[in-house]
Amino acid sequence: MNTALNSIGPIMLVGAGKMGVALARGWLDAGLAASQLVIVHPRPGEDLLELARDHGLALSTEASGLSPNVLVVGVKPQVMDEVLESLAPVIAPHTLVVSIAAGIDLARLASKAGTQRVMRTMPNTPVQVRKGMIGVVSGPDVTAEDKVAMDTLLSASGQVVWLDDEAQLDALTAVSGSGPAYVFHMVEALAAAGKRQGLPDDIAEQLARGTVIGAAALMDAGTVSATVLRENVTSPKGATAAGLAVLMGSHGLTELMDRTVSETRKRTEELGRI
Repeated sequence: MNTALNSIGPIMLVGAGKMGVALARGWLDAGLAASQLVIVHPRPGEDLLELARDHGLALSTEASGLSPNVLVVGVKPQVMDEVLESLAPVIAPHTLVVSIAAGIDLARLASKAGTQRVMRTMPNTPVQVRKGMIGVVSGPDVTAEDKVAMDTLLSASGQVVWLDDEAQLDALTAVSGSGPAYVFHMVEALAAAGKRQGLPDDIAEQLARGTVIGAAALMDAGTVSATVLRENVTSPKGATAAGLAVLMGSHGLTELMDRTVSETRKRTEELGRI
């Protein structure tokens, strides 16, 4: 049993889609006792039911009967206001309210939750394998103890990055929150290019997938920057250099990624205003 994790509870998670289930599984696998976690979800999916079976976890269809120390709200931005208002009976002065919804700012969270003890966090999907990148920003009444508690909870699922400026969280969302989708699409594009060069479909897909996994593992194995790793694999005037001349040229990957991240951030900000 993880003493640090269990000293945080009770914890209530409202909204247990893929991200909520992944975070909860990380907490439980890291040693949080099932008795310290209440999950509220009106229509549990198979992933959530499996989690409950694996850990002897009780599920609830409504939030009641408990004022948690930490309330994590994992619903869609479009219904966040309504859900927070419905949670008023379980939010006490000691409750830290944490949102994992994109675009909903701290002021709006505090207004709807009726407390200034609020945080925003943006995990990405690799939290499912405890390799997530998780950005966090805190409201004005959040204590040092609150921050330690959240760092303990979130680090069970990956690397935690604390931000001082809330505006940076939308930028982080566009980079690491949506970033896995960009990488997955790059694998698709690399595989498609291999097929056009005559490789069988299954081999092209295996090569593209394995190459990205291997490159990521190489970065994870040390502290060498991506720039140095790229330079190490690129012989002057060689085949890789010829390919990189396209990727790094005018209208290449750098410009494309800048446009991609800018559009993602723009949409994140729009969702927060809906």
